[in-house]
Amino acid sequence: MTSAPELATGRLRLRPLAAADGDAVVALFADPAMSRYFAADFSDPGQARALVTDRVAAALPPGYGHWAVEHSGALIGVASLRRSSTLPGHVAEIGYSVATKHAGHGFATEAVTAILDHAHGALGLPAVFALVHEDNAASLAVVAHTGFLDVGVRQAFGATHRVLVALPSRRGRLHHVELWVPELSRAERSWGWLLGGLGWREFRRWSAGVSWRLGDTYLGVEQSPAATGPDHERTRPGLNHLALHTGCRADVDRLARGGSGWRPLFADRYPRAGGPEHYAAYLENEDGFEVELVATDTS
Repeated sequence: MTSAPELATGRLRLRPLAAADGDAVVALFADPAMSRYFAADFSDPGQARALVTDRVAAALPPGYGHWAVEHSGALIGVASLRRSSTLPGHVAEIGYSVATKHAGHGFATEAVTAILDHAHGALGLPAVFALVHEDNAASLAVVAHTGFLDVGVRQAFGATHRVLVALPSRRGRLHHVELWVPELSRAERSWGWLLGGLGWREFRRWSAGVSWRLGDTYLGVEQSPAATGPDHERTRPGLNHLALHTGCRADVDRLARGGSGWRPLFADRYPRAGGPEHYAAYLENEDGFEVELVATDTS
């Protein structure tokens, strides 16, 4: 069953689709034009009810789901975020339909924006795909307005579809972290070893510091003459630790032993020091900085 949360916009309420929505979905798809670009004819009440039954019963990852789109208390559309059945790699795919009589008012754009914000923000998905029939001008306009990029075509459901992808925006995301350290060469050795092992590359170098970058984010270490003390103490107010994604469990295992000035923390509880569902390693370097290395792929 869906685990999708309720979402809200300025005009819309997106709530999890329920079995009780059968009559409203039948009415939604009564206009044959609503099924014009689908392989199935949902103007057939039986197929419309089956759509609701299948979606309500679908087993989906946490946070994914199917929504009823409501305006002023009335169901005016349906939307979904699910694992794609047509694109490779089990990627996330968005779907949406808004009643013909409500077309042209920006409701589909508003609903898609809300789902994308949820997918990128709450779920942290690196990409969300859409598959749109190449003749569906209205739907292509929606994905264009919501920032999707056209990346090609794919044959699906007996027709040619455009493949589009939406990537997270930079807004509100971490730009950089700067650590003041007591001894630059020691910090460069330890942080360079760790970050280099995770795919970061040297970014900038100046007389008092050096930084490494991964994507849009960089981390710098600096031996600043303005520092007011010689030591970092992670148990005092301030920075306790940095947590970084690693990839698979083997990556965590490889780094968990430490090296270049890093030593394991909580080794007696490795790799579950963070809890039974959390696969991670904890390291501390010679200057007292702690990092947590988290397995993103837990398989």
